Amino acid sequence: MIRMTAFLFFTALCLSVLSVAAESETDTTFEQLGIPDPTLFVTDHSELFNNSRIDYQAIAGETYIQDLSGKPKASIFTFAYLKTNLAEGETRPVTFVWNGGPGSSSTWLHMGGYGPKRIVVPSDGQPAGLPPYPILDAPETILDITDLVFIDPVGTGFSRALGEYEGKDFWGLNEDADSMALFIRTWITQHDRWNSPKFLLGESFGTTRAAVVARLMEEEMSISLNGIIFVSQALDYQGSTPYVRDNIVSYITYIPTMAATALYHGKVQPLPESQEVFLQEARDFAVNEYLPALFKGNRIDREEYRTVRDRLAYFTGLSIDYIDRANLRIQGNRFSKELLRDQGLAIGRSDSRYTQDEIDDLSAEAARDPASNGISSAYRAALMSYIRSELNVDWGRAYLSPADPDLSKNWRWRTVPDGTSWEPAYVNTAHDLSVALRINPSLKVFVASGYFDLTTPFFDAEFTLNRHDIRADRIQYAFYQGGHMMYVNEPSRLQLLDDTREFIQSQIPGLE
Repeated sequence: MIRMTAFLFFTALCLSVLSVAAESETDTTFEQLGIPDPTLFVTDHSELFNNSRIDYQAIAGETYIQDLSGKPKASIFTFAYLKTNLAEGETRPVTFVWNGGPGSSSTWLHMGGYGPKRIVVPSDGQPAGLPPYPILDAPETILDITDLVFIDPVGTGFSRALGEYEGKDFWGLNEDADSMALFIRTWITQHDRWNSPKFLLGESFGTTRAAVVARLMEEEMSISLNGIIFVSQALDYQGSTPYVRDNIVSYITYIPTMAATALYHGKVQPLPESQEVFLQEARDFAVNEYLPALFKGNRIDREEYRTVRDRLAYFTGLSIDYIDRANLRIQGNRFSKELLRDQGLAIGRSDSRYTQDEIDDLSAEAARDPASNGISSAYRAALMSYIRSELNVDWGRAYLSPADPDLSKNWRWRTVPDGTSWEPAYVNTAHDLSVALRINPSLKVFVASGYFDLTTPFFDAEFTLNRHDIRADRIQYAFYQGGHMMYVNEPSRLQLLDDTREFIQSQIPGLE
């Protein structure tokens, strides 16, 4: 059941947001600055989640983040789902959710993974097909245990820069994280949630962001987090950059995903005992045989070369001739074109279960991603239909998904001020996570990875988080029969939700 409430039900609440430095008061109104009040769309709902009846309010709307003088500098649009039938004395957790990019709205996790409604697409790596697409209730999601706030960063969705600020002021590794940490502090202030258990949940670049935001919150804002959920982690980009020929690390981190993919497409002979055993063998081969061989370079002897080459052919399903011509260096971006070249097919980068017939069968790399092509329009259609029909979002502003076309070309990976000496390196926010974990010794991280993810390979998650001064007992891993968005596969979606629920409950005092 849904009953509409006033269009600007929470405007007064939003106007109570104070200066972001210490929430100090300001006499300047939005109107005096030529900025309209935040736009909000509020609806009430009641549904069963995990067999629990949850009455909740859906708030689709803007939150203004402010500079030190109290002037709004950006409108952050979110889809917040907040339980209203609270038990006496109940302190409700809140989980802040975002996707990646950089330059992605929250559409994917909202409509595919954790929202109260979900788009239904085939689980077996087939395209979504033609509209209309089924949009169903998602009673398995985690609204039974936590409120959810899906966040669109500036330049995505309905989020925009305000006043004298421009989008490029927020488009950078540090700038983006600063705005997201500031948003969270603003949101918990205006909603009186400072003492609520708090979780961050990010996907892909959203995990890159989450590591920095966690450090900012713990180190600079004195806001403790209960837990962080990484979906398809991407903290140290060296292990997920396969197109740099001399990047030895990426050759190692991609081997287990290539093995999973080759096995899925029937390219592994003889068949292994099981997927689990085979992938552990691939991990062991990558570290104990393949890495030393690559490290030796042209000093490797012929016998060792042939042994490694033949083993590489077994795990990847590629021909010995191709591996010889590649000089043992199998790049993940080229693997997606080579594995099924004899069939004229390229496989998906974000989910290698998907295939697509490409025009140029001779190119070294696939021209596009069959997985993304297969489901993107369905997710976009589902979100736009759902927010208008059920959340009553009726607004003239364009919903940017993909992002503002200027975002990518203006994005700053630079981590030091202009004019400062800086030698570019692979993006790496694992050190930020390490700092956050040191400051908050009770903080833990749950890492969800898909076996068929050629964008952020699952072995890279293990490689990254098993070093950078991060203790093993602070990290929990789970692996799924899907790709970058493992929740596209329905059994994986259900397992991911169960695993996330269990992790969140384990990180709330009194519920362990």
